[in-house]
Amino acid sequence: MIIALSVILIVTSLVIVLLVLLHKGKGGGLSDLFGGGVSSTLGSSSVVERNLDRLTIFFGSLWFVCIVALGWLVNH
Repeated sequence: MIIALSVILIVTSLVIVLLVLLHKGKGGGLSDLFGGGVSSTLGSSSVVERNLDRLTIFFGSLWFVCIVALGWLVNH
C-alpha cells in the first residue's frame, strides 16, 4: 500500500509541475522573462484556462490526500 501511494505521489507531483508550467502568466515576475509577456490570441480561450485550473485543483487535492495517507500509514 505504501509503495502504491508513493508511486501515485510521484506521478501527481510531476503532473502538478507540468500543469503549473502550462498556466498563462498574469504579468510581471519571472513569467515575462521566459516569454510570458508576449500576448498571443492563439489558445487564449477562457474555457482552456478554466479546465486547466480544474485539473490543477484536482491533482493538487489528490497529492494532498496521498501525503496525508502516507503520513498516517508510516506513523501507524
